[in-house]
Amino acid sequence: MTVRFVRPVSQSAFAGRRLAFAALLLAAIASLAHRFGPLTEPDFLALLFLAAAIAAASLPLSLVGLMRLWQVGAEGGLAAAKGIVYAAIPLTTVAAGAFQYFTLPALYDISTDLADPPSWVAQPDARQQWLPRPSSVTPADRRAQFAAYPALTGRRYEGALDRVYLGIQKAVASARITITKREGMELVEPDISSRAAPRDEQAAVPDVAPIPLPRPELSVTPAFGNAGDVLLQGETRTLILGLRFDIVIRLREDAETTSVDIRVASRYGSHDLGLGEEIAQDFLDRLDAELLGIAGG
Repeated sequence: MTVRFVRPVSQSAFAGRRLAFAALLLAAIASLAHRFGPLTEPDFLALLFLAAAIAAASLPLSLVGLMRLWQVGAEGGLAAAKGIVYAAIPLTTVAAGAFQYFTLPALYDISTDLADPPSWVAQPDARQQWLPRPSSVTPADRRAQFAAYPALTGRRYEGALDRVYLGIQKAVASARITITKREGMELVEPDISSRAAPRDEQAAVPDVAPIPLPRPELSVTPAFGNAGDVLLQGETRTLILGLRFDIVIRLREDAETTSVDIRVASRYGSHDLGLGEEIAQDFLDRLDAELLGIAGG
């Protein structure tokens, strides 16, 4: 009589794999819809947390499947291993964010000038949904920023405003920052009144001379900041998850030098997970490379 061995099957292993794959699929769809589609950041984070919760629930099932494989040789070891790999992706993503959240100060707005941060050309406004944030940045927040990022400081270059502006244009492009609003551009644009008129226009004499009118009164008080400031406001997104950040870059000419400061604020939530400092430092490093040789200190 032939004895046939029937290998047991671990249903937990296959259930864990199905749950983990569902979590991975949910995280992938939410990431793509947020990065390239209309999904807002608060909704994306909610779906990402849900995917991590499903992945966490699948882990005990996969571990039971591995334990059954070790104890009785139950079928399902490969399924359990796949389940652990699938679950690890959303879990490690959320775990990395949680580590940054609890180890870094709760800042959503950072600046290289703590005493006089660059002013927004237009105040960023986004519907926070379930991510509440403070209405303003306090002096305590600026002190916390200095303690966390003491090396984040502005730049001063021994060059004219227009020359530094050309370097900023290149640094902005390489840093994937999109400039949406500008103020004070008359300080860096060429004066069209100094251009020589074409020869035909110089020779032409009008038949009827225009009647001179009184010069309108101009306000010399700037609406914000200083009269000599150039402000460039834009936005950027992180490369993988597409988290949105608002940015304003300030150029200020002083004698024969030009200072550059940057302000970065996360569009949603009360914590930027340290990404604001990384964005600001990356831009400043690129600007230093573009203006190599004229840094003043």
